[in-house]
Amino acid sequence: MTVEAREARQPWILLTPAVSAVLLLLFVPLAFIAVYSFWLRTATGADQVGFYLDNWREALGDAFYRDILLNTLKIAAITTVFCALMGYPAAYFIARSRGNKAILLLLLMLPFWISYIIRTMSWINILGVSGAVNSALMALGVITEPIQMLYNEATVILGLIHFLLPFMVLNVYVSLEGIDETLEDAACSLGATRWQTFLEVTLPLSLPGLAAGGLLCFVLAAGTYITPLVLGGPTDAMFANLVFEAIITQLNWPLGSALSLMLLAVLGALVLLYNRYLGMAQLMKGLG
Repeated sequence: MTVEAREARQPWILLTPAVSAVLLLLFVPLAFIAVYSFWLRTATGADQVGFYLDNWREALGDAFYRDILLNTLKIAAITTVFCALMGYPAAYFIARSRGNKAILLLLLMLPFWISYIIRTMSWINILGVSGAVNSALMALGVITEPIQMLYNEATVILGLIHFLLPFMVLNVYVSLEGIDETLEDAACSLGATRWQTFLEVTLPLSLPGLAAGGLLCFVLAAGTYITPLVLGGPTDAMFANLVFEAIITQLNWPLGSALSLMLLAVLGALVLLYNRYLGMAQLMKGLG
């Protein structure tokens, strides 16, 4: 083997462990799910092996699943908008702070040290009938009896914002940190106000980070099932809850597989659109 051929093989040899892990942990299970989606669950509870389209007809043709999917995308979109509106000022403050940037970033990362389930369930102690908010309002005499603030769509969105806001802040912060501040100084020296400088220089240059944060927030919000399960009511289920119900509760793996692939296809299309127009480099920076 020549030296050139050996050098050409070295990158692939180094990538072998990572590629093997991706194949075994991602593509192989995904292939099993795809095969399962064409099986059929019989009346006895057993799975009938074969190539049947019944699950896909039910998943794609039933208005119930379509409405839940649209509602899931709506909740994910609302959550993403609120994360952007709340996360951008926080990221801008951190990026432009002097001397205490490391402390602010540490405070931003603290929520990741606590379990997502615990953070979600904490809202029960805050907004519950005997929670902190109702107790404070009753102690102040504002209300005479507790207000039901849990188990609705607004609470689900609130829980998702609580979970996803750090992802938005980190992505926007990375984008803002990469902007040369001399560009802002140059705009100010040419007569632009601070607000004009922000609108015409800073904001356009930080849009890739905002878009990356928006993609992360949207995909994670649309794929979650813990938050609507804990904070939502019977009518606030999201699409991932249907997958959970089909597989875990009903033990209907074929239908659950078809539903999970349906959600994967929708979210995958959004990721492909993002990669087509903006690329994945900024997203990787935010995840890093």
